[in-house]
Amino acid sequence: MAVDVATCGEAPPGRLAGRWVPLLVVAIGIGFGLLVLLVRLHLEPLTIVDRGVVRVLNEVVSPRPYLVNALDGTTQLGGRPVMHWLVGVAALLLLVRRRVRLAVYLLATTAGALLLDPSVKSLVGRLRPVVEAPVAIASGNSFPSGHALGSTVVYGALLLVFLPAVRYRKLFTAAVALLVVAIGVTRVALGVHYLTDVLAGWLLGALWLSVTAYAFRLWRREAGHPVAPLDDGLKPEADEVVKPAPDSSRPIPHRWVKATEILTGWVFTFGILYVVGYLLKNRTEGTWLGRFDDGVVRWLQTLRTPTLDEVSWVWSNAGDIRAILAISLVFCSIALAVWRQWRPVVFVVLTMVGELTLFLCTAASVQRGRPPGPQLDSPMSTSSFPSGHIAATMCIWVAVAVLIMDRVSSRWRWFAVVLAVVVPAGVALSRMYRGMHHPTDLLGAAMLTALWVGLLWWVLRPNVRAAPADVRT
Repeated sequence: MAVDVATCGEAPPGRLAGRWVPLLVVAIGIGFGLLVLLVRLHLEPLTIVDRGVVRVLNEVVSPRPYLVNALDGTTQLGGRPVMHWLVGVAALLLLVRRRVRLAVYLLATTAGALLLDPSVKSLVGRLRPVVEAPVAIASGNSFPSGHALGSTVVYGALLLVFLPAVRYRKLFTAAVALLVVAIGVTRVALGVHYLTDVLAGWLLGALWLSVTAYAFRLWRREAGHPVAPLDDGLKPEADEVVKPAPDSSRPIPHRWVKATEILTGWVFTFGILYVVGYLLKNRTEGTWLGRFDDGVVRWLQTLRTPTLDEVSWVWSNAGDIRAILAISLVFCSIALAVWRQWRPVVFVVLTMVGELTLFLCTAASVQRGRPPGPQLDSPMSTSSFPSGHIAATMCIWVAVAVLIMDRVSSRWRWFAVVLAVVVPAGVALSRMYRGMHHPTDLLGAAMLTALWVGLLWWVLRPNVRAAPADVRT
């Protein structure tokens, strides 16, 4: 049943209707203003509470490294790198799905938070806490907490945008709220913010989120669209559009059978890699293959120049775990937005998870030493066979090429094949030039890629269309 614009402010009790949003904005604004005033006046009771909470938490956290690691991992979820990735991926999905207004709302709301944080910090000028046993370091002023502000705005905006696609909305909302609270608590527990810094971050974030949500509602009303309660999200009628894969049911049929096949294939792949690595380590010394392995690396070392050192560093970083993760996230986001299927995403994820586990297990079992001669990179904890950089680069680009070649009809699809050859070749050459790997380590990476990606392609059939989801009337 259509919603009348004239009555869109009416909602059942307990629903966040439009007429309550301005009152909510005013109430949050008053609370934030009072908190700023109290902090600026340096009231002694408030200062005692702030310092006491930080001191007690520091005494609990500092002697326990495992607790510090857990807090640091949680606080990273409120850091700018993670939130920028979330917003970028979400905005990309919305733009591909032609939901420009939602994408603009998400980007504008996030940009506003980025501007508010340093502005208010400069205005208040509060120094960070000083603790007896520091466990974390943060720069800049203390009030308000940027992590608390940013996580409130970003996770809140994502919640409002994608809430129409969520089945258990109350549970999902509670989980998001719990995450935001946990991020704020970590900032106090790590000793980089006072309690009032975090409270101010939450209040300012909620204030800005409320303002932008109300502005979006006015935007829709002026465009002649019905405005539903915020409990249903910003745009309830876009529920099918904002769903990651609205037109497919189970991404992989017979998943337990497929899981057994994949696990069995992983074991055989690991066995083959181990046997090859063992033979290379223990049976090639003094042979032509051993002399070839060392000779290629030594010859590349004679070609070193400052310019080539810089170029090889760039190519080598193209196979770094951070670069591979970034490529995987971007490609999976685009694939999900365009193809509206989970199967290609599952294929890429399993490709990279399998590559990582196969590399780590094989390297730990074989324990092959690095090539002789000076190495341009710092010592690494893993052994030489197979090359993790080369294997990861090969796997991600081959997986991308496999998907694109069968799903894209344009001649530009061959560009994916070119990348699948050129990028791994550049990484392989740079790793050998920098003295980190033998040529046969490259062979191990190529075997890993061929066996593992071939197995996943055979088992998952990533380019097969999933069955349509059931449509209930």
